[in-house]
Amino acid sequence: MTVTQGVWLLCRPGFETDAGQELVARAAEVGIYGYFAPSGAAGWVRFEAPGQDLDAHLFPRLNWRDLVFVRDWLREVTVVDPLPETDRVGAVLDALDALPEQRVFRRLEIHTPTEGAAPDLGRFARKWTAPLARALRAKGWLSGDGQSPFEELPTLEILLPDFGKAIIAAGIPGNGSPHVAGVPRLRMPREAPSRSTLKLDEAWQVFIPGDRWETLLAAGQSAVDLGAAPGGWTWQLVRRGMHVDAVDNGPMDEGLMETGQVTHWREDAFSWRPRKRVDWLVCDIVDRPGRVVELIGDWIEADAFRYAIFNLKLPMKKRWESWEQYRDQLQEKLAGAGHPGRIRARHLYHDREEITCFIESRVTDSR
Repeated sequence: MTVTQGVWLLCRPGFETDAGQELVARAAEVGIYGYFAPSGAAGWVRFEAPGQDLDAHLFPRLNWRDLVFVRDWLREVTVVDPLPETDRVGAVLDALDALPEQRVFRRLEIHTPTEGAAPDLGRFARKWTAPLARALRAKGWLSGDGQSPFEELPTLEILLPDFGKAIIAAGIPGNGSPHVAGVPRLRMPREAPSRSTLKLDEAWQVFIPGDRWETLLAAGQSAVDLGAAPGGWTWQLVRRGMHVDAVDNGPMDEGLMETGQVTHWREDAFSWRPRKRVDWLVCDIVDRPGRVVELIGDWIEADAFRYAIFNLKLPMKKRWESWEQYRDQLQEKLAGAGHPGRIRARHLYHDREEITCFIESRVTDSR
């Protein structure tokens, strides 16, 4: 057993380098200098800053919500290696008992690699969770009800790269994803015309705090959907009671058109402009990211929207560097327009290869 101070980053398989590069850069901005190493397990990256106090200087200074490629991050507590074939529960308890101080966790989660895991590892993890949780609760490591406030107690998270090793980690109270492994469980609405509808649903949940939904997503607002057909994103806007200008040369879903809330413009989404400022601009056009950024920049200069959500498909070998360039470009546009705007981005679970960006053109609060 070894006690370490690493941080485990959870991301989409194939984006390990992007997540690692991002945290190295963001950590350096708050005075923590470290390095990353892909773990060999798809979707996991380990960041380490030897000799530096991450609890005191990284987590309080860097907000998880400001990271793009990281679905969630976990503070490494200890590693059980090798994990014995018999009495694995006992091995975990012994490892925790050997720590300098005992903590109480609000629930247990066990993770296996998203891809390339050993046969039956996932099934073993599911069967192992209940007896391990009972033993942890009996020893005082888990709270009794598992419902303690997210801001107060960390989660106990165990990463199983294979049958012979257990990485014991902890969630960051109040500074991590509320969803297991950073993945929200969304159900595909039967009425929605395409699965892309889940992208906008997830984006709202990630970017908009719950207490602002009624203000930012109010019925009666105006919206524009660029590249709308067949209407996956338009469906979400209509469901919130908005009136939508859907811009696309392709056909829109008939059910959406029958709502009376959609005006379909069969025009080029890159040249179409509204007659007056709208509340929401959304855009899921598959095109070169630079061209999409230029389009959004034009809308910023024209002060044509209050809020925007759009997707960018970044070049595979330079995702992180490209996003930094495009973010700076958009920030310059906001500054030139004279508004204290805010830009955030996240590689959402439903995104696949692109990232989703959120712009609030006028910031009126500190969140």
